[in-house]
Amino acid sequence: MNNHLTIVIPCKNEGKGIIDVIKLILLQINCKIIIADSSDDEGSLLLLRKYTSSYSNIQLVEGGLPSIARNNGAKLVITPYVLFLDADSYVSTLGLVEECIITAIKGNYDLVTCKFRTDKPYRWVYRVFDVIQWFSSFTKPFALGGFMLFKTETFNQLGKFNEQDQVAEDYRLSSKIKPKKFKIINGYVYTPSRRFSKKGVWYMIKLMLSSWINRNNNEFFKHDQNYWNEKEN
Repeated sequence: MNNHLTIVIPCKNEGKGIIDVIKLILLQINCKIIIADSSDDEGSLLLLRKYTSSYSNIQLVEGGLPSIARNNGAKLVITPYVLFLDADSYVSTLGLVEECIITAIKGNYDLVTCKFRTDKPYRWVYRVFDVIQWFSSFTKPFALGGFMLFKTETFNQLGKFNEQDQVAEDYRLSSKIKPKKFKIINGYVYTPSRRFSKKGVWYMIKLMLSSWINRNNNEFFKHDQNYWNEKEN
């Protein structure tokens, strides 16, 4: 059991997808995994419970919106580092998790993240995002909640995720990190293109830009900006 790391995954109605995410993790590292689940689909709930019941290092806790779910999981973290991983973030680069831990320890970083890839025809979005994130890292770092390795002490000192934030809670918290304490690893996490296909590319880009423009406006983040609406925009 790795004593440096706990992984926290918010989850809702992910079906077999979350099982595949967990399997990829277990291929790379043996550590505590906390799943903050808010599934209301009986099939997904039973599947997750059945699979995780055979693992002593996997614990289910109450979920909710991502900010709440992540904080619920983080309450149980006693390791020096905590990795916040989305339920559809497939750690496709073997050894990535361990590399991030080693990098964080050696460089004394507060937050380590990686790059994301998705399906065609949306791959260009993440490649553009890579460039923006790299330039921003020198002045105002930020990371996606799909893969955020925090030093636990720093995470708690920053006040954790703001549970009033219904969107972009990951951006809001990660942007508090000092540039010298932030690192982007040249490894990849695969995430399906469902967000882009469901909400639309321009909606996602607009949300990203609006979050940046309103970064100091708390009221903006208290509303979901139609993100959690299942209908297309």
